[in-house]
Amino acid sequence: MPYKEIDDAAIRFFTGVIGNENVLADAENLDRCATDHTEDLHYRPALVLQPQNTAEISAIMQYCHGQHIPVTPRGAGTGLSGGALPVYGGVCLDMRRMNRILSIDTQNFQVITEPGVITEVLQQAVRAKGLFYPPDPASRGSCFIGGNIAENSGGPRAVKYGVVKDYVLNLEIVLPDGTVMWTGANVLKNATGYNLTQLIVGSEGTLCVVTKIVLRLIPAVTQDLLLLIPFRKAHEACAAVNTICLSGLTPSALEFMERDALDCAINYFPASGITVPEDIQAHLLVELDGHHTEQLFREAETISELMQQYDTGEILFAESAEQKQTLWKLRRIVGEAVKGNSIYKEEDTVVPRAFLPELLACVKATGKKYGFRSVCYGHAGDGNLHVNIVKGNMSDGDWKHTLPLGIREIFEKVVQLGGTISGEHGIGFVQKHYMDIAFSEAQLALMKSIKHIFDPKEIMNPGKIFVP
Repeated sequence: MPYKEIDDAAIRFFTGVIGNENVLADAENLDRCATDHTEDLHYRPALVLQPQNTAEISAIMQYCHGQHIPVTPRGAGTGLSGGALPVYGGVCLDMRRMNRILSIDTQNFQVITEPGVITEVLQQAVRAKGLFYPPDPASRGSCFIGGNIAENSGGPRAVKYGVVKDYVLNLEIVLPDGTVMWTGANVLKNATGYNLTQLIVGSEGTLCVVTKIVLRLIPAVTQDLLLLIPFRKAHEACAAVNTICLSGLTPSALEFMERDALDCAINYFPASGITVPEDIQAHLLVELDGHHTEQLFREAETISELMQQYDTGEILFAESAEQKQTLWKLRRIVGEAVKGNSIYKEEDTVVPRAFLPELLACVKATGKKYGFRSVCYGHAGDGNLHVNIVKGNMSDGDWKHTLPLGIREIFEKVVQLGGTISGEHGIGFVQKHYMDIAFSEAQLALMKSIKHIFDPKEIMNPGKIFVP
């Protein structure tokens, strides 16, 4: 059954629900919602709706369900897998007006928030209460917490603190037919029935619309140290990750950047003042945090001693808050810097961290085989390697037809190593053709059945995760 186009009757209905000023059909807003940070893709919705509460979303979903109009939820549009692209047109459900932190419970270490709150704003609000929400994707200064729920985002501090799913206690959701429900309870333990909350986390907006989020928090740490460790051989930087972890230390961040990644970031942010010696091929950015400075210095000394078995340059200890911010900025802008130089594809591979050297070798060998250049970096502490494939001088034909063969080979190696094809960016629109590498036909059929139970008319973010 084809989707219904939005007509004047639909516009009148939506206007009655959320007001004329929140029903947008101008070119600027349609183009804004036609893209995210995924490559150079562009899919315009027919209409952008900006609801402000659960009741409005329920009414919108009920109408779209009855009329068979596709709905694509959208956060800040910082996604890297095309998850927020309205590939079938229809309604883009822009969540930016649902941007309130509803309560911070300092007694039970919980926060209740709407999905349109910027992640860093949420972190700062709970930090002011002496609490800490650790997940911090690179786009934390602009991405929405609702988008983080949709993608089960991680970030640098996942190695010590885990990812979004580890902090979600309960969700208020609106189903595709407009039904409103809570998925769980605001408690730390819950063995009551199926875990609907964790099913929704990472479902990429394909099952429902999340309208309220209950997150657990932890006490805020008070001290941190940051080290930048240069390596003359990239594979040794990867191997050193497991050496650090096997020592019994748990850094709050353990990030890998090969030389090209750091060079791109430095060129993009020349005011950093950081230079890279010619013989250095990779870096590890290591953060230690806690409550006692003396303990952190002892851990830093242990790491320095462990690194003596590798061919490293001089280790840089960030001496001020400003220097820490500079180093972190360089790490966080790598993707943006690479994209600023060329059209690119970003793959989000993850393997057991001991296999990082083997994965990096595979990526480079595959690049030579298929004629592409890659810029690699990522959250090495949890085995998550971001592979930015740069178009550069590749022909359009090779980019479209040959490159996918190389990506498939990399993904096959990832799965062979016990990993999977996305650690935190999701499958979305651009990775769905590789799902057969990670899952059997029976597994995919089961997932599609779950999707059908939630969304039998397939109006909820259609075209994502699965090939029809």
